[in-house]
Amino acid sequence: MFDNGYGFFSDDYREYIIKTPKTPRPWINVISNGDYGVVVSSTGSGYSWRTHASLNRITRWNQDIIKDDWGKYIYIRDASTGFFWSPTWKPVCAEPQSFELSHGLGYSEFRTQYFDIFSRLRIFVAKNDPVEIWQLTLKNNSNKERKLSLFTYLEWNLGAAPDWHREFHRSFIETEYVEDKNCILARKRLWELVNEKGQHWNRDWEYTAFFASNITPVSAEGSKEHFIGMYGNVTSPKAVVEGKLFGVFGKWEDPIASLQHEITLKPGEEKTLIYLLGAVKTDESLEEILRIYSSKTRAEEELESVKTYWSKLLDRFSVETPDKAFDIMNNVWLKYQAISGRLWGRTAYYQTGGAYGFRDQLQDSQIFLYLDPEQTKKQIKLHAAHQFSSGIVYHWWHPLSEEGNVSGYSDDLLWLPFVTVRYLKETGDIAFLKEKVRFCDGGEGSIYEHCVRAIDNILGRFGSHGLPLIGTGDWNDGMNAVGTGEKGESVWVGHFLYGILKEFEVVCELAGDAERKEEYKIRAFELKEAINRHGWDGKWYLRAYKDSGEPVGSSQNQEGKIYLNAQTWAILNDTASDDRKRLAYESAKKYLFREYGPILFHPAYSIPDPEIGYLTRYAPGMRENGGLYTHAGTWAVLAAARMNDPNTYSIYRSFMPVYRGMEPDKYLVEPYVTPGNVDGPDSPYFGRGGWSWYTGSAAWYFIAGVEGVLGILPTWEGLKLDPKIPEDWDQVSVKRLFRGVEYRIVIKRTGRKEIIISGEKIDGDVVPPFKDRKSVDVEVHI
Repeated sequence: MFDNGYGFFSDDYREYIIKTPKTPRPWINVISNGDYGVVVSSTGSGYSWRTHASLNRITRWNQDIIKDDWGKYIYIRDASTGFFWSPTWKPVCAEPQSFELSHGLGYSEFRTQYFDIFSRLRIFVAKNDPVEIWQLTLKNNSNKERKLSLFTYLEWNLGAAPDWHREFHRSFIETEYVEDKNCILARKRLWELVNEKGQHWNRDWEYTAFFASNITPVSAEGSKEHFIGMYGNVTSPKAVVEGKLFGVFGKWEDPIASLQHEITLKPGEEKTLIYLLGAVKTDESLEEILRIYSSKTRAEEELESVKTYWSKLLDRFSVETPDKAFDIMNNVWLKYQAISGRLWGRTAYYQTGGAYGFRDQLQDSQIFLYLDPEQTKKQIKLHAAHQFSSGIVYHWWHPLSEEGNVSGYSDDLLWLPFVTVRYLKETGDIAFLKEKVRFCDGGEGSIYEHCVRAIDNILGRFGSHGLPLIGTGDWNDGMNAVGTGEKGESVWVGHFLYGILKEFEVVCELAGDAERKEEYKIRAFELKEAINRHGWDGKWYLRAYKDSGEPVGSSQNQEGKIYLNAQTWAILNDTASDDRKRLAYESAKKYLFREYGPILFHPAYSIPDPEIGYLTRYAPGMRENGGLYTHAGTWAVLAAARMNDPNTYSIYRSFMPVYRGMEPDKYLVEPYVTPGNVDGPDSPYFGRGGWSWYTGSAAWYFIAGVEGVLGILPTWEGLKLDPKIPEDWDQVSVKRLFRGVEYRIVIKRTGRKEIIISGEKIDGDVVPPFKDRKSVDVEVHI
């Protein structure tokens, strides 16, 4: 399905099957159980981590998208010929007789054949344990007996990554081989995190890393020099060329882990080996992990458990439309990307992270509103715990160390009330407002108090135009110089804040806070007046004011004349009159809506503007400098739906990965997940994708599909049903949970506009909550 020459989707949508390792860029999978994680690319490269992909990297990896030659590898050597290859493609890069790779939900599986030896390598992470499992099955498809030597290879990192000063860091790592466990152990006597006294460089790495196999090896190796050979390389390492390891371990090496196995295969015979890689704390049982997962049967059961988990979770929302690409993305891959990649892994190939972004994972957690709202609730509480009593928050913070960067961004703290409102509308869980969470600088407050402190903090920081100060930036980090003099203002934050104030008039009433409700009502009115007095440029809204008072995103500007977010959020949050909405939307469509999606602004900056920030320093058309920033593009889809644009789905489809992936040598990145950005028209590579997987656009693209295209919106009163499906869609079926009830919604094109619940027509377009039923059947006629 959707074969683009490099790969295609399986019939059940749950695998993307790659036919060649030579994809236009590394096409990866991010596999995580919420704590332990693995990234594996189409070439077989990648890395592993626990809890934090940058502070607690287990294996070494260097970011090189072109070479992609850092990873955890297996070599297979034929004893009779001396030829060797890998069951993946890297690092040997031998030409396979056949190659197929399935990236699935929680696993990847390479199926290759070299020199008449078929191999199946499954890589996955245990559901509840800090271990990744490699299940390697080899089958002899030749007509003669084959004697094979298997060599594994990985480099230990053990701590912060990248470990730039390798000669320093390796001095603290020690390895040993434990013969009765078939296991290499690795520890480090240094961790970059401060200790309990606040001292640097004086703390143990608090784990033991391990690499083991279920079959006793003939030899093992812990020295990179002995394995690769001086001035050698991973393509043809000395140990594999010569067919032997030296068994060197200890505290004095550049540390690796290699196990050597010798197997003999008769014609038609197959054998399976299991390798286990992970890291345990002192209170976790390595012996138990090795005992459980060294069993072939138990490993296969664990993989089935992982698959079942993902299926049950993702199937809580499903859609069936005439467009299989829409179904693929919204039934499977957007949800998987948002959870495994963004919420749990928080890392990928173009950006290796590990920290929590205050605004980032809060927005990502919206995906759980459709699947398991308790997880959104937990995310809200986690972020509330990283808010100061003043209302200010950490822009980002590190799990493990809890160190963070105190935010000077004007939007960060507002995402807490924004997502809380989304959670309340979805669940009706008003009692949540009373739950207590500590502030990170001491004391505690209810969720309601956390939210209003965020709002009140921003309300205390306004500029001369009656607009919110932008500070060190707003949603667009690259506008990091607009307001460093504490005078620059953000029109977009004005739109954003106005919507939150209006929603919190309802929340304040639910909380019994009449005084604050009235205050927010007044402030919202004043803000709307200021936006329309000082933020309107004639045909569209300005984006911001610099410290100097010069407008950004104005027809007066030579570059960056019109910005997308300032138009879309004027529509989404009703800060504009109907006439201005129409003008702003028409301007956005004229200048910004392009064939590969709505670009962030136009035209791109060709000369850096030090009064705006680093977004002007990107190459023109690249990333934030006039490209499609996919996150913002999703808001354009929602705005199109609000404007009743009959082309809403065409706009959505214009940057859909499945269809963009049908021109893979232009698009380059994976066809099954959203990219962070796509080059805009000012780039010679217009249409080129980049920064895939680790992007906040996955959850929002899902929301744009469900709430924008399908028009199923949670409100305070119930589910609003206002579809914007294309003319050639005659019927759509949706299964969606809402306030604990399963809604089975069928949208039919009949020429009459009505909503029928259990055979009875209702007034209006809002389906009220049903507390006394397990499921509700709804027909929407359009």
